Amino acid sequence: MARGLLVLGLAAGVPVLLPAAPAAAHNSLTGSDPKNGARVATAPKRIELRFLASPAPATTKITVTGPDNVPATEGAPTFAGNRVSVPFTPGAAGLYIVAYRIGSADGHPVSGEVRFTLTTGTAAAPPSTSAAPPSAAPGTPAASPTTSAASPTPAADEADDDGGTGWLWAVAVAVALVALGGGLLLRRRSARR
Repeated sequence: MARGLLVLGLAAGVPVLLPAAPAAAHNSLTGSDPKNGARVATAPKRIELRFLASPAPATTKITVTGPDNVPATEGAPTFAGNRVSVPFTPGAAGLYIVAYRIGSADGHPVSGEVRFTLTTGTAAAPPSTSAAPPSAAPGTPAASPTTSAASPTPAADEADDDGGTGWLWAVAVAVALVALGGGLLLRRRSARR
């Protein structure tokens, strides 16, 4: 009888300890090209994101922005299984942010971003040879425009609605079942003596 309870406790606890199949719930990013945090000297022609499950084109949105929030992609994304790629239009050297939002099989949207730095950019447009602004006095050098690069705000690679605490509950339930089974087994042994 005690062995039966122990086997029952283990049989109930083992499935709880095993990780659930992620494809049945939330989709997630598994890789990218360029990789998150990469520093690249040669601009890629396309940016590729790889996901755990195939994203649905109807619920997938991908944007690429470069320094000063300048859009850096033209054209629609291309889907191939669990891979999505977008054409890349490089601009100035600096930080590029690839933001994505996809739907999951359970209906919850998953969003995140991949950041990479382009170390060499396209040449800046030559300065205009037009006359100085009317407010500048003759012979006074024209004020040069200042560029303010927006400081990147740190963001999580992936945002999710449940906060990722589901596995903690699963472990707590498994520990409780094992403790209950062990307690019953010890109680049976002490009752036999």
